[in-house]
Amino acid sequence: MRDLTESSRDQVPKKGVWCLLIDDLMECSALRFGDFTLTSGRRSTYYVDIKKASARPDMLRKITDGFTAFGITADRTAGVELGAVPLITAYSLKNDIPFIIIRKGGRNHGTGKRIEGEISDGERILLLEDVVTSGGSVLEAMDLIEEAGGKIAAVLTVVDREEGGTDQIAARAPFHSLIRARELLEEAERRK
Repeated sequence: MRDLTESSRDQVPKKGVWCLLIDDLMECSALRFGDFTLTSGRRSTYYVDIKKASARPDMLRKITDGFTAFGITADRTAGVELGAVPLITAYSLKNDIPFIIIRKGGRNHGTGKRIEGEISDGERILLLEDVVTSGGSVLEAMDLIEEAGGKIAAVLTVVDREEGGTDQIAARAPFHSLIRARELLEEAERRK
């Protein structure tokens, strides 16, 4: 596998996975308009619900194929619960590498661990996310992985909302998105 070191999702053919995925996201109503509060706390007039897509095997397969097409070399994949769990599971199965789950917030029961799964010192971790807005969840996951001895190979997301998270993440690791929010919004406008 090739190891991409720059943010260049355009190196992977645009006519393939991306266009099909945009169509599929539109058809399954993953893009909704209204008044929403995002995980970051920001208000938005639209919401991208990748869970609607990742619950469908055909769409989950396309997302996984898109992530795999970047050719990132990693020892494990990781993602923050809940949205990234189906993504890392599918990626793990397709690419035959183990995964870890990053829990949100602290736990008061069980082992209290924030990371489910093992990380060995120096392991390269591919971090997957469903949607990036401010990047807060991803940055926190990166911190936890690095504190556990892992190294971030890259961060991949299905949708980049293009609201500032990209720059903070890309300052620490290669960052790539399958789709940019403006592409979804342009398609929604075209379909009116």
